[in-house]
Amino acid sequence: MEEIVAVRRFNRTYTPRIGALDDSFLGSGLPLAAARLLFEIGPDGASVRDLRRRLGLDSGYVSRLLRILEQHRLVSITDDPVDRRRRVCRLTAAGRRRWTRLDARSDEVALDLLAPLTAGQRRRLVEALRTAELLIRVSAVTFEEVDPAGVEATAAMASYFDELDARFRDGFDRRGATGPGAASMGPPGGTFLVAFAADGTVAGCGGVQPHDAGTAEVKRMWIHQEWRGAGLGRRLLAELEHRSHVLGYTTVVLDTNATLTEAIAMYETAGYRPTEQYNDNPYAHHWFVKSLDPPRRTSDSSVSTA
Repeated sequence: MEEIVAVRRFNRTYTPRIGALDDSFLGSGLPLAAARLLFEIGPDGASVRDLRRRLGLDSGYVSRLLRILEQHRLVSITDDPVDRRRRVCRLTAAGRRRWTRLDARSDEVALDLLAPLTAGQRRRLVEALRTAELLIRVSAVTFEEVDPAGVEATAAMASYFDELDARFRDGFDRRGATGPGAASMGPPGGTFLVAFAADGTVAGCGGVQPHDAGTAEVKRMWIHQEWRGAGLGRRLLAELEHRSHVLGYTTVVLDTNATLTEAIAMYETAGYRPTEQYNDNPYAHHWFVKSLDPPRRTSDSSVSTA
């Protein structure tokens, strides 16, 4: 209850300070929702689909907001020349001028919030806001089950392999690790999850493949550097364990490289214990095992399948 009270109290304090309750947000002549949509379209434009996903709004509401912007002659909406099924929003000349004023006014409001504070207080506030922003973004991440040999999984694993190649002393050989080489993480004995941020960017990935009749192996678990430090890795690991249990496994194993000290610490905190070497992975220095408890949780709205 104290946590809920704290969040609501912050919302009541912050929203009037940034003008969220004004009919004309930051003097833009637009309500907050329409002004935010204008800002998200930005000088580069954006597709209607991307705007819906980025802001978490349903198509009907986005359409109504776009009509407001069109009535003010701030945006134009056309078919995407590459994909006629998509609509693209672009700022008009008037829209670009309005966007520039909105951007400048946003800076002014931020300066107004910081100005009364001492240098030390500003540092505390900025650090607290950075932490809050990260945690809020993490809370909106969803785990989507995808084809481990498909485009989304391959792209996510490629980012993971790029990091391994940079961190391992002798690099990382990714040949055969994606495409058909990742099929073991697919049904019926496995699963592969991609962690998507609210704006559709990839925050991480991880998979499960059969090891033996009662044991699953966690593979390719990775969190993007920008998303670390807020518990997303632990959430993803817990979800992979849950999926393993649903698939009928009672035990999970995994291996890792000695360079990945943060991953080792997370596995130990999550209840994994060292075990004997069970494979010939040339990049593995540590092997772990964990017995799975029966799942004790309700449905998680952050998990979806595709």
